[in-house]
Amino acid sequence: MAKAGDLKTGNIIRFNGELVTIDELIHRTPGKGGAFYTGKMRSIKSGRIIELRMRTDEEVDIARVETKDYQYLYDDGDFFVVMDNISFEQFNVPKELFGNSARFLKEGMNVLIAMESDEPIIAKAPNNVELEIVYTEPAVKGDTSTNAFKNATVETGIEIKVPLFVNQGDKVKVDTATGAYIERVK
Repeated sequence: MAKAGDLKTGNIIRFNGELVTIDELIHRTPGKGGAFYTGKMRSIKSGRIIELRMRTDEEVDIARVETKDYQYLYDDGDFFVVMDNISFEQFNVPKELFGNSARFLKEGMNVLIAMESDEPIIAKAPNNVELEIVYTEPAVKGDTSTNAFKNATVETGIEIKVPLFVNQGDKVKVDTATGAYIERVK
């Protein structure tokens, strides 16, 4: 067991039986009384914010979380199957851990997964991915005077908005968090 004074922003601790990550931590030393910590924690499972207030000598349970790169292999129902790049072991990771970025995953792509006691708790896709446009309407000549966008379907089957100059067969860089077009890849 560690003391609250050992905590840092970004640590994952077990608080009231659930895993939380420390988002904000402020050390307070009032004029009278003992020093204490205030801050905010975020529940890993539900995402809700929890207010934190604890004495500096209070015991906390810091979780042993191992974060590694894994290769995304394929979709298997409610899970994604990933492989450890070093030991070649395969794991099932729940899709909901990836959030909205799950729709942009391609086979063979590297993803970051945090495990606690051989159970995946956090999964993160790359910040942006390169995808090929499989279908889009051709642009109308002379229709480029404004910052106009059109719909395009990428190789993962998701529809995104792209500028008019992007054609079928082009590769584009897409932000996985928002699904927004970033740039055309040469």
